[in-house]
Amino acid sequence: MRPSPAPGTVQGFARAVAGLALLAVLSACGNVTPVGSAAVSPPSPTPTPARTDDPPPTSTSEVDVDMQDGKGEPAVVKAVNWEARDGFDRIVVDFEGDPPAYKATWVKELVQDGSGDRLDVKGGAYLEIALSRAQAHTDKGAPTWEGGPVYQTNLGNVRAVVKTGDFEGRVGIGLVLDHRAGYRLDQQTSPNQLVVDVAH
Repeated sequence: MRPSPAPGTVQGFARAVAGLALLAVLSACGNVTPVGSAAVSPPSPTPTPARTDDPPPTSTSEVDVDMQDGKGEPAVVKAVNWEARDGFDRIVVDFEGDPPAYKATWVKELVQDGSGDRLDVKGGAYLEIALSRAQAHTDKGAPTWEGGPVYQTNLGNVRAVVKTGDFEGRVGIGLVLDHRAGYRLDQQTSPNQLVVDVAH
């Protein structure tokens, strides 16, 4: 007859079996990260400005929209990004704060706000977007929209994005186009953005 195992051995074995069973259940539920592994959080969804199925814009009419009725804190421009879409180019102005007033006009050339100096950028057409009650710097003067003034693009119609100014509550953004074409502007929230689409 084989000797009976010591009571402590039996209890230890039972605890080990129970622990393994619990670990298997929790692992099946996805709540256990193995020792030595890093827990990986799923990536945050990237907000897509406006709809992705928008048709190319057709209107070339100038735009003048006052979002604040002369009130509110200045919007702070943080960045300007761009991407090619099916049939149009999309320029996205990211900002913080109250929505700025904005105006889009066709101009013969782009000039620097304040000095009036001509900006030497070649294109077939120039669309200037002026944000009012807006700034691209902190209260201490550090730029919040860095780089420039000319940002080359690789898009269908928009050749370059130009920072034409950040002066006396006005931020100027010039779009250098290959040719004049339809465009539209759309103010977005969460995140705060001004979306500019320019047809190819």
